Amino acid sequence: MLRLEKRRQPSRGWAWATPLLAVLATLVFGGLLFAALGKDPLVALQTIFYDPLLGEHAFFYRPQLLVKAAPLILIATGLSLGFRAGIWNIGAEGQYIIGAICGAGCGLAFYPMEGWFIFPLMVICGALGGFLWAMIPALLKVRFGTNEILVSLMLVYVAEQLLASVSLGLLKNPQGFGFPGSRNLQQYDSAHNAEIFAGTGMHWGVATALIAVIFGYILLNRHLLGFHIRLTGEAPRAARFAGVIPARLVVFCLGVGGALAGLAGLFEVSGPAGQVSIDFNAGYGFTAIIVAFLGRLHPVGILLAGLLMALTYIGGEIAQSTLGLPAAAIQVFQGMLLFFLLAVDVLTNYRLRFGGRVKA
Repeated sequence: MLRLEKRRQPSRGWAWATPLLAVLATLVFGGLLFAALGKDPLVALQTIFYDPLLGEHAFFYRPQLLVKAAPLILIATGLSLGFRAGIWNIGAEGQYIIGAICGAGCGLAFYPMEGWFIFPLMVICGALGGFLWAMIPALLKVRFGTNEILVSLMLVYVAEQLLASVSLGLLKNPQGFGFPGSRNLQQYDSAHNAEIFAGTGMHWGVATALIAVIFGYILLNRHLLGFHIRLTGEAPRAARFAGVIPARLVVFCLGVGGALAGLAGLFEVSGPAGQVSIDFNAGYGFTAIIVAFLGRLHPVGILLAGLLMALTYIGGEIAQSTLGLPAAAIQVFQGMLLFFLLAVDVLTNYRLRFGGRVKA
């Protein structure tokens, strides 16, 4: 009889092996999914993973890899701090939306004025918007003991309604012939998140994501606060004896996660997206959860996982246009990563045993 036996302590080897096994399992079962849809699985997988990097038109797709990965890495880095401490911010999508609204609103308030200070001010407003939105579940948890998972998740739907409202009202382009959406920020030089180096995909959002990874690593591995975060997640009772104040940690982790998600929204709306619109949010806040766990909640791992997930976005778009794969199939394929990661991750804390149940 097959049974699970709890390990005395989590296996470090399995902790790092599970993401690789999850990716392999996703490739296998993803191939079966594509075959069930009548597509050659090898061709589909080649289109998703090979063509954007080394294919005939890879020179065009490679810069997009950084563009797609930047918001995922930025959001996932912020989420990982809370997840390491056992603080579950599931509403990064809402914080991403509010950051975009606040940042874009700040820039459009100055239109058509030009000035070097406008974009930095937009960055501040974007981060502040995400931070304040994350403070709602943080303060409710600290003051009333509410569940941050439910509160942060429900706030996503509130943020989506606000997005629709401002797209049709407050931020609507008066010269847009009645169509919903704001002015195009790509045509407003002082508010445009342009590429730092032309043709590379490297914009300020990418640079900020890399800085966040560096600071996240330093915080978790070289700072007392990072030790408190790790200790709280691994041994909450020991953390209290070590002088950790849970309320402060909740506010810090949710605040940082919200601010980074807000920055991701601001850099996206002022760069690749270009405008506030009803369908602006692309699910980055939820996908970043997969990235955080695929990267083992480690900043460097998140960087690699973000690039991998961005590759599935770009390759998925190519597969939709060239192979006729439905968008839902690509979303299922991406979701398989988290499903298999959670399934295989059981082996980190448990080992498989064959035979009868051990007598007490």
